[in-house]
Amino acid sequence: MSVQDTPGVRRAVTAGIDWAKDNHAVCIIDSDGEPIERFTVAHSKAGLARLNAVLDRHGVDAIGIERGDGPVVDALLAAGRTVFVVPPSQVKALRQRYGSAGNKDDRFDAYVLADTVRTDQRRLTPLLLDSPATTTLRKLVRTRKDLVAHRVAVTNQLRAHLQTALPAVIDLFRDLDSAISLQFVTRFDTQDALDWLSPKRLTAWLSSVGYCGRVDPAVLHQRITAAPAGVAGEHGRALAGITHAYLSTLHTITTQIEALAQQISEALALHPDRRIFTSLPRSGTVRAARLLAEIGDARGRFPTAASLACLAGVAPSTRQSGKARVVAFRWAVDKQLRDAVCDFAGDSRRANPWAADLYNRARNRGHDHPHAVRILAKAWLDIIWKCWTTNTTYDPDQHRALQRLLNQDQTATG
Repeated sequence: MSVQDTPGVRRAVTAGIDWAKDNHAVCIIDSDGEPIERFTVAHSKAGLARLNAVLDRHGVDAIGIERGDGPVVDALLAAGRTVFVVPPSQVKALRQRYGSAGNKDDRFDAYVLADTVRTDQRRLTPLLLDSPATTTLRKLVRTRKDLVAHRVAVTNQLRAHLQTALPAVIDLFRDLDSAISLQFVTRFDTQDALDWLSPKRLTAWLSSVGYCGRVDPAVLHQRITAAPAGVAGEHGRALAGITHAYLSTLHTITTQIEALAQQISEALALHPDRRIFTSLPRSGTVRAARLLAEIGDARGRFPTAASLACLAGVAPSTRQSGKARVVAFRWAVDKQLRDAVCDFAGDSRRANPWAADLYNRARNRGHDHPHAVRILAKAWLDIIWKCWTTNTTYDPDQHRALQRLLNQDQTATG
């Protein structure tokens, strides 16, 4: 007699929820994979209450779902349930278990999720939520990153517009979206205004706005006169209106980016794990906050450094069949985490000799820049994971590989 057939022993029951915008398809199955109940709940307070009531009635032990955040997950965890996140890419592949058509159907996907939890639960990791402080920090840094991308897009639109309207100002200063460049375009927004400038007038204006003087005003004036002429007259004044529309948008975005940076700084200063991530070389404030927010503070999510590296996409994917072995780029990853880790690793080589040596050796082996950065990022994650799990800061004096490299350099120059 099996355990499942023993009187008084409750048979395991699992459920799958296919998340949607307005309604969620739910499937509850028994330990043999047979559906017990299928239903749909609305994305509302009443709907989520009904969801938990039905799950209670059937004694559901574990639930599979495609995403790990939002009101549905919050309601399930608040009820003390074990939630397993099965990414959509895996669900798509798992459909092949049950047929070759591979069609997308909400009710069927709910069953696939429930059955996957039933059969593969030992391979799945229960969802562990980060603290509210980390969740808040993650929202702040991701929003700032989105706004920075918007600023780049608007700057590119402004540059394309100025190619015709006012070519002389595009490369006048180092960056078109720098404060001095935007101030200049705001003041001298037409070709007629540029033609009015003389070296003396340009010098006076630059002095009035506190220009740092990195480039001599005479050189700047020469750049203006050597550039192709823009649109003058009434047409030029009409195009200046478009210029100011882009400038106003850039000003608004930049102001909000600065405000978010201040919020990020305040949130990071209060976070218990702040010391770990700010101790990393060239981590700064925003970069340290991104690393902390994307890695999180739920230690149980990453039992090994390798599990963190795989989710970050800096460990290659290896496929082997017989004598054939293929090592390929890992696609199914947390892209936000990979971006944060690679951004840190790529810049760390400018301040850490060990990181620079690891990167240079990867380049010398023929790897391109992104690949070399991922190799360096994987090495850094071993260190970060150790610091993260032991709640200790990064100490260059305790970094054996770094000290070994420094000792070699001292011996070579001695």
